[in-house]
Amino acid sequence: MRKNKYPYFKEGFLWAGAQAASQADGAYTQDGKKPNSSDVQPYLKGLSNMEIQNLEQEGMKIEQVKKALLDTEHFYPKRHGIDFYNSYEKDLEMLAETGMKAFRTSIDWSRVFPNGDEMLPNEAALEHYEKMIDKIREVGMEPIITMLHYEMPIHLTLEYGGWTNKAVIELFVRYGKVLLERFGQKVKYWIVINQINMIQVEPFLSLGICSNQYENIEEAEYQAVHNQMVASSMIQQYAKTLNIPNLQVGTMVADGTAYPASCKPDDVTLALWHNRMQYLFTDVQFRGEYPQVALNYFKEHDLKINVTDEELMLLRENPMDYLAISYYFSQMVDADKNGYIPYDITTNPYLEANPWGWNIDSKGLYHTLSQYWDRYQKPILIAENGFGMYDELVSGKVHDGYRSDYLGAHIEQVGRAIYDGAEVIAYCAWGPIDIVSCSSQQMSKRYGFIYVDIDDEGNGSRQRLKKDSFAWYQKVIETNGAEI
Repeated sequence: MRKNKYPYFKEGFLWAGAQAASQADGAYTQDGKKPNSSDVQPYLKGLSNMEIQNLEQEGMKIEQVKKALLDTEHFYPKRHGIDFYNSYEKDLEMLAETGMKAFRTSIDWSRVFPNGDEMLPNEAALEHYEKMIDKIREVGMEPIITMLHYEMPIHLTLEYGGWTNKAVIELFVRYGKVLLERFGQKVKYWIVINQINMIQVEPFLSLGICSNQYENIEEAEYQAVHNQMVASSMIQQYAKTLNIPNLQVGTMVADGTAYPASCKPDDVTLALWHNRMQYLFTDVQFRGEYPQVALNYFKEHDLKINVTDEELMLLRENPMDYLAISYYFSQMVDADKNGYIPYDITTNPYLEANPWGWNIDSKGLYHTLSQYWDRYQKPILIAENGFGMYDELVSGKVHDGYRSDYLGAHIEQVGRAIYDGAEVIAYCAWGPIDIVSCSSQQMSKRYGFIYVDIDDEGNGSRQRLKKDSFAWYQKVIETNGAEI
């Protein structure tokens, strides 16, 4: 532990942890659940970390999805998770020992509406999630609930074409209204859609569309995310009619802003353009309009996005209450290597990386928090920040000082951003208990303060063990960030 140079966390700051139902719950066929987008992703043994992540960015084809639903050859880790669906009580009790003030998780759309287009929800799923939320509150944590975290019913992909189809807006809003009506009095913080800007990084998980489902896939992606933003505003509009005190509905992005590779004007200009294209998602949801740079991009690339005047009015009149951000690594653009193409980035030679190529850059968190605060002046909730690494279990112990070092450096930069004016209300360490990796389907890519004895192929005792970082996070919370 060391003293934080920037111990500027206010009383009541929400020290928290975050996970997703798609990566933790398991219980693939329990209580009427049907397959979702995460359930059809197999663990591909023998591939390198880079090969796995390249496949993730390519997305899935329709025939791959259909094959996965019948496949008995491969192991599908997210169908099993860590069985949090059944072990949540003991897991939450153990997590609460850190002193965490809040806990973020998601509700699985494919449990509440198994096909996505039913008229009535699945009561067994609602009863389960009510018990889970009650347990989060019972152990002294504020629930932060995500409505959609890569759990789109696969039926909506195969029969509707995913989020590109405007009919899905109504189906999702029906689901969101059910959650608000059932749990609105118990849940203050809602994130409508996880990382809504990941449309070309995780297109299948993010949008529920297959890579060969549309002739112009980029046009389909931007149409899909527009529909998601419209649905988010409709849910926000409905939330306000409930007149529940302190109810907050937020949007979430993964940080995608980039540094210029140098002070060469071409690099600086490319970085400016790249960042403006990243801000389009939050511009729409906080300002109610698309930035001109995005409209120019659509026109130059002949992307015809169906945006109605009624939708734009809805977006303007129902901005989100707060911004949730996930941050793991920073990005860089180089005009000699990258073009004016969103998500086209290059490796930063000044930074070290973890085994999955994720650059370690705590100051990048200060940069993104400050930029988003200056642009919107909206409260910021850090929804994810974590360090994926291979952990070694020796004699029942995991000595993960590398995790504490990473998180401590990032927490210090959060304090610095607060010191310089940003209103940051929460810090959610990602995966406080080990779960299946979203991007690689691996259990061996671990983030937690609690070790879960399961390997990449689902073998293990399922035993939970506290890592060294568990006691470290306890101390961070006990000192309200003064010691890291």
